[in-house]
Amino acid sequence: MAEEQPSPSPEAADEQPAEKPIKQRKNGLYSAVSDELAENMKSGWADTELHDLAPIAQADRTAARRAALSARFPGERLVVPAGNLKTRSNDTDYPFRASVEYAYLTGDQTQDGVLVLEPTAGGHTATVYLLPRSNRENGEFWLDGQGELWVGRRYSLAEAERRYGIPAADVRELPGILREATGPVRVVRGHDAGIEAALTDKVTREQDDELRFFLSEARLVKDEFEIGELQKAVDSTVRGFEDVVKVLDRAEATSERYIEGTFFLRARVEGNDIGYGSICAAGAHACTLHWVRNDGPVRSGELLLLDAGVETHTLYTADVTRTLPVDGRFNAVQRKVYDAVYEAQEAGIAAVQPGGKYRDFHDAAQRVLATRLVEWGLVEGPVERVLELGLQRRWTLHGTGHMLGMDVHDCAVARRETYADGVLEPGMCLTVEPGLYFQADDLTVPEEYRGIGVRIEDDILVTEDGNRNLSAGLPRRSDEVESWMAKLRG
Repeated sequence: MAEEQPSPSPEAADEQPAEKPIKQRKNGLYSAVSDELAENMKSGWADTELHDLAPIAQADRTAARRAALSARFPGERLVVPAGNLKTRSNDTDYPFRASVEYAYLTGDQTQDGVLVLEPTAGGHTATVYLLPRSNRENGEFWLDGQGELWVGRRYSLAEAERRYGIPAADVRELPGILREATGPVRVVRGHDAGIEAALTDKVTREQDDELRFFLSEARLVKDEFEIGELQKAVDSTVRGFEDVVKVLDRAEATSERYIEGTFFLRARVEGNDIGYGSICAAGAHACTLHWVRNDGPVRSGELLLLDAGVETHTLYTADVTRTLPVDGRFNAVQRKVYDAVYEAQEAGIAAVQPGGKYRDFHDAAQRVLATRLVEWGLVEGPVERVLELGLQRRWTLHGTGHMLGMDVHDCAVARRETYADGVLEPGMCLTVEPGLYFQADDLTVPEEYRGIGVRIEDDILVTEDGNRNLSAGLPRRSDEVESWMAKLRG
């Protein structure tokens, strides 16, 4: 990784905007930039402005979303930041991912961007504030760690306008504009401390929360573009699972990390990234719900719980889980547990219906699992008592699903009455993912159960007349899983 260069001479530095000082590495090998070099770097560069850019595919959708937002908060200035880079360590940063609220309303994903809706007599005027192209006069493009020659070209403001269908302006001017703003203002908090500081005496937590509630609940029902993106994410995820099955022998020779890396390759080749940290849990690690260390052994005779999802370039993610026998065949106890989870998932999926309660799929799946646990003698019945007291949760642990979209746990800020206690509508997309987990140290179950963890998860779209399993490309029934694995392994 190359070293950043020093700041230019004082004369050249005077030309750079005060809002974005050029950083200098303390122990860089160049102590200064000569006036001659600074002057040389200003000229001799071709014009690279892009004049044939088409609007992004979802431009009409984002415009409609902004219109709905405008209608909900008439007469108020609305500020929605993309967020800033976050430091990983010293001078290295995590890969940037724009805030969901900002990306949902603009389609843009660049750091430091801010969408502002200014109130007018007839609604709002939208402006997207962005960093313009790197400045070639003050040396930022080659001296600053976020300059063009270090991290790549940014779109110009004119290019951004064509792409997103929104007037664009220089974001470095925005804090001053906001400090002088009058009238009611709301901001999406938690993404840009500088923008929040400029509004500190103009906003309230209660009003800002209402803005976040609205933007979260607006995403509960997906439009056709979003459904298409979710299907893309799922289809790539299916191929990623197939990739993993084909290399399980190599994972046995190494560790769970081989599985993680194999799926990640598919995610990066076909999408933007993984939608969340992949859970590649072999053996007893499958009983740890969010096992993302992925550093354990992979052994024949044990199960692999793989919970992973590809994120598309537009930031929609899949979330799929399969529990697979590492050697391709379930033993008797593994199959018994697996089939119970499959039966529970079937009941849960059947309960996903428009007009039904959101929690119906959870209740249906939990009833099946509680029934099996009573039949196996692991908990004292009757089943109604088990469910009333929640006794099955020792082995089921988590809820049976969640909304899915631009976040893996999408719409999480929505009010409870519109989400967990709400009603399903066509266009909603959710996961159905029951599981049974018998911890390796659980002395309340027979020894042959201990260390077995099973989860099956699919991405389910609510339709006008029922539901559609977006991840049906992956087998679920135990015998079908075995046949599928055998075919892939040749």
